[in-house]
Amino acid sequence: MPESSSGTSGTGVVRDDAVAGATPPGHARSGVVDRAGAAAAGPVAVDRETLRLALVVGGLVLAVLLGFGLGRMNAPADPARPTASTASGATTADGGMHAHAPGTGAHTHDGATVTQGGGDGAAGLSVTSAGYTLVPSNAELTAGRAGELRFQIRDDKRRAVTRFAVVHDKPMHVIVVRRDLSGYLHLHPTMAADGTWSVPLGPLDPGSWRMYADFTAVADDGGQVAVVLGADLAAPGAYRPRPLPAAATSATVDGFTAAYTGTPEVGRSVPLRFRVTGADGATAPLEPYLGAYGHLVALREGDLGYLHVHPEPVRNGDEVTFWLTAPGPGNYRMFLDFQVGGVVRTAEFTLTVA
Repeated sequence: MPESSSGTSGTGVVRDDAVAGATPPGHARSGVVDRAGAAAAGPVAVDRETLRLALVVGGLVLAVLLGFGLGRMNAPADPARPTASTASGATTADGGMHAHAPGTGAHTHDGATVTQGGGDGAAGLSVTSAGYTLVPSNAELTAGRAGELRFQIRDDKRRAVTRFAVVHDKPMHVIVVRRDLSGYLHLHPTMAADGTWSVPLGPLDPGSWRMYADFTAVADDGGQVAVVLGADLAAPGAYRPRPLPAAATSATVDGFTAAYTGTPEVGRSVPLRFRVTGADGATAPLEPYLGAYGHLVALREGDLGYLHVHPEPVRNGDEVTFWLTAPGPGNYRMFLDFQVGGVVRTAEFTLTVA
């Protein structure tokens, strides 16, 4: 057996220098040491070669990927795909464009930003919207007896809001409607110093009711935000819902007949032109009411979505024009308030949008 460099013999013993892969000068490496040395030194050599090769290949792959990415960034836009410069609407979280149908979504109204409550343009579906919350003080009413409705509007800091803009002659419009759309009240409450609104209520039929607060709040910075908030009310008792009357373009109340022309469409603002006549068929002498010659509210059957309906400030001859955007197909109930001889009357219509 050959001697080791330390002068001792060993069988299958690997020296430190052999493990390191080095041969001392003037010494021959024995077969055992060579095999052991190869076993120890081989992986190091292979790892170095593998690392060198991996770096070369990795560099090539990285260059290809970078070139592909730069090519995509500089590629011409697909003409079939809308971009920020070709599509209208708001940018969504995924970078796409969300287009609003005409007449829906947030818009301006008498200088204020209007915040709708529903994604399709209907409002009043939520008790909270745009940082404001409707807080009724008495959500349970007594059926068949006169009462009082009280509520506050609170901001996102839970403070009662006390600054409101006057819109259509009033700072607050409250609509109370039975869920089957058979009962309707248009009220104008008064506000106390602490921001609590109150208004008398006549006797209500038993059942489920819904209230809407339609207002324009004035923020701390002076900005105005128009919001419609909704909340459910209850008048305990036997609730017997009534079917919705058939669709019609005319309605009679107290000897006056109100009729309209125009066909509402989904997602498009369409004029509805109303004409009110007396029992003799002559045009009724309408008087201004809430800043116009009439006030129109439209509610959707089912979820009772509230629609903003904007009147023209002046009449077109004998007609009063309102612009309505139907958010979707279905049945709607329209309530037209008009004033003659100092008395406000309400004509009711069922409207079916295909």
